[in-house]
Amino acid sequence: MSNLTQAQQTELEAAAFRRLMNHLQTHTEVQNIDLMNIGGFCRNCLSKWMREEAEKQGIALTDPEARQHVYGMPYEEWKSKYQK
Repeated sequence: MSNLTQAQQTELEAAAFRRLMNHLQTHTEVQNIDLMNIGGFCRNCLSKWMREEAEKQGIALTDPEARQHVYGMPYEEWKSKYQK
């Protein structure tokens, strides 16, 4: 295993996650169904995972709030603009 401290590992994982979020927000042509079929997860999965992890830490985060973090805008707005 590497010689990263736990704090360094956490920060690197968080940075990689932020890049993934940015990538998905930038590439709106990639549909959730495509992600699900190929990768077994989609943007909605990410938002649910975020909400579940918040719950574990006692942080109040609703599904719509988590989705807005993942989509970069309210989910309904993203759907109307980009969902095919």
